[in-house]
Amino acid sequence: MHFFFEKLSFLVSIGEYLRLIWNVASATFKCPPRWSLIREQLYNIGVLSLPVVAMTGFSTGLVLAAQSFFQLSNKGLAGATGLMVGKAMITELGPVLTAFMVTGRVGAAMCAELGTMGVTEQIDALKTMAVNPYRHLVSPRFIAGTIMMPLLTVFSVFMGIFGGYLISVFYFHMPPTTYFDPMPVYMTNFDLLTGIIKAVIFGVLIVTISCYKGLKTHGGAAGVGKSTTNSVVICYTFILFTNFLITLGLNLLRSAVGWAS
Repeated sequence: MHFFFEKLSFLVSIGEYLRLIWNVASATFKCPPRWSLIREQLYNIGVLSLPVVAMTGFSTGLVLAAQSFFQLSNKGLAGATGLMVGKAMITELGPVLTAFMVTGRVGAAMCAELGTMGVTEQIDALKTMAVNPYRHLVSPRFIAGTIMMPLLTVFSVFMGIFGGYLISVFYFHMPPTTYFDPMPVYMTNFDLLTGIIKAVIFGVLIVTISCYKGLKTHGGAAGVGKSTTNSVVICYTFILFTNFLITLGLNLLRSAVGWAS
């Protein structure tokens, strides 16, 4: 019986989450929030995340280039180091690691902020003043997250390729042309599209899951802490699982339509 109620609660949570997405989308497109609210979230999500995204992308590029060079140099394939770094950053590590950093820095803060507003009845106060909480609280974050995640991902990819370039050229003494020449040949528009699609979907997941857990918070300060922890764990899990599904689906679609570039 306990197992049955756990399954039922899980299904109810999924339904409530989907309803939140619908309400946010309706509030966003029917009556968009004020620009000042969107601008604030663009700054919080995008600009303030640049340092941690830069460090993550740069260090990942360093490690990728070093590992690729050590593994390929004794096989005469050291020239593929730049291609390995670029491909991995654009299609997989760039979107995923950026999403992880944004979840930890922004998603947790969103959940804690909305959770605190919920337990202190500030959201109920907004409703009594005829203010739609989805439009006022969630929609600006939804718009900003959808816009800034692809931009942050591109920045992370750039920093990763730059980090790989530095260690390849100045430590392993690889000619710069050897590092960059294979990239335009073997890196396609499909790779870039894959990274952008992942970034957009990850942005939607981070914002909606964090806001959902925040709006459903109860139980005072302890409840806020629990909701924040749960939101981060759920976001990480969904990012990893969704990343696999997107990679599989897009590559199957590519094979079906014969997209070669």
